Amino acid sequence: MAKYTLGDFDYALPEALIAQHPLPERSGSRLLRLAREGLADRVFTELPSMLRQGDVLVFNDTRVVKARLSGRRASGGKVEALVERILGEREALALLRASHAPRPGTWIAFGEEVRAEVIGRHADLFHLRFAAEASVLAILERLGSVPLPPYIERTAGDEDAERYQTVYARRPGAVAAPTAGMHFDELLLERLRATGVQLAHLTLNVGAGTFQPVRSENIDEHRMHSEWYEIPQATADAVRAARAANASVVAVGTTSLRALEAASRDGEVTAGSGETDLFITPGYRFRTVERLITNFHLPRSTLLMLVAAFAGLEPIRNAYAHAVRSGYRFFSYGDAMLIDRA
Repeated sequence: MAKYTLGDFDYALPEALIAQHPLPERSGSRLLRLAREGLADRVFTELPSMLRQGDVLVFNDTRVVKARLSGRRASGGKVEALVERILGEREALALLRASHAPRPGTWIAFGEEVRAEVIGRHADLFHLRFAAEASVLAILERLGSVPLPPYIERTAGDEDAERYQTVYARRPGAVAAPTAGMHFDELLLERLRATGVQLAHLTLNVGAGTFQPVRSENIDEHRMHSEWYEIPQATADAVRAARAANASVVAVGTTSLRALEAASRDGEVTAGSGETDLFITPGYRFRTVERLITNFHLPRSTLLMLVAAFAGLEPIRNAYAHAVRSGYRFFSYGDAMLIDRA
């Protein structure tokens, strides 16, 4: 098996191609089709024509919470918290940005009424306990802001509360959006149903680790953050039926793909919940997913490694070079790809 280094997943991207705002229409994006026969420039509204009756689209129905909080220590020092995971009514794990790392016992004030104590640390995440009557989720909804990715160089606005979210989001818990799903609107979903495509859902609460850089040139040394997922029995049954009928299982986004692959045993997806830190790189043997809808990913990122594993490194390099030349929009608010598994 070939050995890959971080440099194998690099590419040059003009800053002007990083989408800073969503398009006026969710389904108005371009769609780069990467099939075994080559590349084709399409538009997202053409997706139903590229699927067959009996295919199953698997969506991640997680809902992005307003996970970014601004606070102050008793000394007056500013602290920015990005809640990574809600542990219960009053506790959460969070990334903290401050001039000095807060120690256990440190109190942080968020707004005029809410305080949280640092009670421990797990690697780069701080364990917070909130001293408030409201739940953590209610505090975030009232005081938090949408945690836009670092490459969107503006503060979150009113449009982001709606658009940095899928139309089918229903289970709060993510701090980053499953962005491939943001291209779907209700009309497109109805068109897909009308063509006989099955729509199934799972939940994977996307964490801030999705933006964690790979720091080692030896990619085998990278460790993924663990994320919680749940697959309903109806979705496991739909996947099983599609495979039995020789139809395609199409993951809408890398998060859906990772959950399906994590829950796959001998090619059968098992319903239930669990944690996954699955790190997919070239050489990985896919067991369940045949096709993938995904956005364009950052250079040198774990997500670019995943799509290179799915399509092949050279086809992905060629596709990204074509997308740059053709002026596709990149990253969370950008355009999409439909990829056949190599």
